[in-house]
Parts: sequence; C-alpha cells; structure tokens
Amino acid sequence: MKALIHHNPACGTSRKTLEILRESGADVTVNHYLDNPPDRSELKRLYQRAGMTPRDSLRAKEPLAQQLGLTAAGVDDDAILDAMMAHPILINRPIVVTPLGVRLCRPSEAVLDILPDPQRGAFAKEDGERVVDEHGHRASGSAP
Repeated sequence: MKALIHHNPACGTSRKTLEILRESGADVTVNHYLDNPPDRSELKRLYQRAGMTPRDSLRAKEPLAQQLGLTAAGVDDDAILDAMMAHPILINRPIVVTPLGVRLCRPSEAVLDILPDPQRGAFAKEDGERVVDEHGHRASGSAP
C-alpha cells in the first residue's frame, strides 16, 4: 500500500504516525511540508477529502495564528488558507493520504482508520500508552 505523509520531523505526533505507517508495511512517501508545502488547491482537496475545513486544521495554538488574528470568529477559510500558504507552520500535521482516505492524524493512532493492512505488532506512543496490541489490533481504550 502506498501512503503519503505531510510530515514535520520535529513533531512527536508526526514521528509516531510515520512509524505506524512504516510498521504496517506501507510504501511511504514523506513530504517535509515546511520545506515543500502543498499548494493551495491541493491543501483544499486534502481538507475536503478529510471532511475538514481550513479552520479545523489550523494550528490555532501556534502564536502566529493568534498574532495574525486567525483564531477570531468570522475569519473565513480563504484568509486561513492564504495564511497557511504564506506560513506553512500554521498547517496542522501530520496529514496522511492512503487509498482508504485522508486524515489529520492527531492523535497519531487516527492513521489506523485509513490503513488497509494491520500493524505487525504492538505499538505505543512516546508516553508509553499502548495504541496497538501484540496481535496488531487497536488497543482497548484508544479512540476508534
């Protein structure tokens, strides 16, 4: 299975999502989106396929989002997309594309919903929380 991840290696959630993809046996293309952001039309398509709006995927806790006034009510999607194009740090990550769909993988285990092949074994987050059990199934307590 082929997969694409819009990835930031400095982000723990992004690193874990990439690890889950690789553990599932996926042929992963890694796009370091801060250096090579998707263009505006591709970003819009990704959000539409994921069932999200640009506001849903804005890194609202990023100080720049607040400085630019993007978190205020009434800011439209076009303004948010414009800001994302000018400042890719505002794009929430990781965004993963597989043949089964597109997800903003926050938390990292959200990627499990779009993997056709199960994990090959147990998997835990950086904090030790089990996400996948030793049989490759979602661990009880992790979100579906």
